[in-house]
Amino acid sequence: MSVIEQIKTRFGGKAAVQERSPRRVYLTVQKQDVTALGEFLFRELGGRFSTASGVDTRPGVEVLYHFAFDRDNLVVSVRTLAEKPELELPSLTPAVPAAEWVEREIHEMFGVNFAGHPNLATLLLPDDWPDGVYPLRKKTFESEQELTAREN
Repeated sequence: MSVIEQIKTRFGGKAAVQERSPRRVYLTVQKQDVTALGEFLFRELGGRFSTASGVDTRPGVEVLYHFAFDRDNLVVSVRTLAEKPELELPSLTPAVPAAEWVEREIHEMFGVNFAGHPNLATLLLPDDWPDGVYPLRKKTFESEQELTAREN
């Protein structure tokens, strides 16, 4: 059974599967399912955790965990959303230890709190960096008028 078939069998309707190409698949899940899916990909299917990335969107910060299945020439990305204003996700680190530093980076750059992470201490920014300032977050506009003025 292929990696994708195993995911569909195990997670059914919990993971929306988008097969962009024969080598690239995106799985969109609710935040409460991201740890179980990541652990399944890593421990049971033998996926190699490559990295994670974050994207600031209007509703929140989208976090993508990328797993490589070298034998299948396949990359599977698990996509979930940390909704604004809370910006909290369960940490993948307890299940996949290699996620530790990249979750720290996303925490520091976007302000996402990874619940259950063993150490969200500063990794990249200087010690005197101001609290609550996240370098990769988009500016929040106070009003539609300010947004319209900025776009023109």
